[in-house]
Amino acid sequence: MTKISPEIEENMQGEVIFPVSADVSFASDGFPKYKLGPDNQILEEPKEENKGPSLKEVVEQETMQLSDQHKRLSVRDLACKFDKNLTAAAKLAEEAKLREVASLEGHVLLKKLRDALESLRGCMAGRNKEDVEKAISMVEALAVKLTQNEGELIQEKFEVKRLANFLKQNNASELCPDALLLIAEVSASEDAKKLVNQEKSFACAEIESARAVVQRIGEALDEEERDAQNSKNQAADVEELVQEVQEARRIKLLHQPSKVMDMEHELRALRNQIRDKSIVSVKLQKELAKSKRAEQNKSAPYVLDGSETLGSSLQLKPRSDSSPPLSKCSVQWYRVSSEGSQHEVISGANKTFYAPEPFDVGRVLQVDIVSNGQKVSVTTSGPIEPAAGLASHVENLLRKSSFEFSVVISQMNGQDHASHSVHAFNVGKMRIKLCRGWITKAREIYSMSMLLCGVRTNSNTAAKSLFWQPRKGLSFVLTFNSERDRNAAIMLARKYAYDCNGVILAGPEDQA
Repeated sequence: MTKISPEIEENMQGEVIFPVSADVSFASDGFPKYKLGPDNQILEEPKEENKGPSLKEVVEQETMQLSDQHKRLSVRDLACKFDKNLTAAAKLAEEAKLREVASLEGHVLLKKLRDALESLRGCMAGRNKEDVEKAISMVEALAVKLTQNEGELIQEKFEVKRLANFLKQNNASELCPDALLLIAEVSASEDAKKLVNQEKSFACAEIESARAVVQRIGEALDEEERDAQNSKNQAADVEELVQEVQEARRIKLLHQPSKVMDMEHELRALRNQIRDKSIVSVKLQKELAKSKRAEQNKSAPYVLDGSETLGSSLQLKPRSDSSPPLSKCSVQWYRVSSEGSQHEVISGANKTFYAPEPFDVGRVLQVDIVSNGQKVSVTTSGPIEPAAGLASHVENLLRKSSFEFSVVISQMNGQDHASHSVHAFNVGKMRIKLCRGWITKAREIYSMSMLLCGVRTNSNTAAKSLFWQPRKGLSFVLTFNSERDRNAAIMLARKYAYDCNGVILAGPEDQA
């Protein structure tokens, strides 16, 4: 056996083994394979055919590899594009700054324009005011659109900065399809710039329309100022004419000052005299009528006794013993106007007693006495005077919806009433009710068939009694506690009846 020395072994380990390149191609992958045949003969196996790729495929593959290498090696072109796009980005940044300044100026101009329109709106009226309000709304819409455009420009500026930072941070050798995509975005920003310019043109057009509206409003203001100036001129002319007329009057008064003043004093004195004489004439007429009635009454064999005021009772009495007895005479009372032109018959007043009622206030009462075919007339000395404080008392009662009076039934349907119990006479706005506790004697709304007046018969309590007919077939004579309550009840009922249904309450056969 051969012995290997240690020195040779160390030398072999120390030798450098060079690596085989992966690109080296061997004819075969290993040693030839052999096979033992019969009689231990060495048989060489037949070589298998090489099933590698065809030449066409290899050429195509190498062509693709070369094209990829060409793309990777075209960094210089990409660098040129990068420089161009970086320059375009710088220009866009400069334009964005200019647009910021322009937008700020636009906001300032729009604010000034809106303030001017607001001041104009306070001076305008009618159609001009509507035009001003329309121009203000257009300016506000323009400001909103300008703000939106500024937002879009800020977004585009942010994209451009992002692209510039990306291009600065990355080397040209590392440019890939993503870099190409960003460069495409820069080119897309140019389209955005076109859109911004288009919106800017629209905004300019709207500003021009607003300026046209402002110009039209200014023309209207100028026209109004011209009209005002013309009116002032006309007013000045009118004032001059008035001054000329006053001057002419003054010159005329200078020629005859005393005569004009004397005439004015005389006219004033005449007016005062006419007024005083008319007052005296009315008094004299009243006194004359009163004296005539007094003369007639003096010659009459009868006389009226009692106060000639509302709330009293008048009684016809003979003047002397030689006068015919009233029991054998027929009596009739009348209402006469203060001028004596109208005579109104008081139906049912055919007794010697008569108590005046509210209808008689302001009228003269006359009574005719017929005896043996001869008629004698006796009148009151003057019109019947109203009762003191009755009008204010009735006004206080009218503030209530209804009011109750305490009464006693003297007669019912023309017959004396035996019971002298106290009943409640309720005068309301819609009806009149007579009751005693829960028992209702009568309750009727105001109608044409209802009658209400003072009592017109011989009675010592005629001034406290009234006649009430709620409906046909039912009548009462009611006696009140005082003359004031009786007259107030009559006035209240007549007021409510007229206000409710337009009904005028009066006595039987009275002229309404």
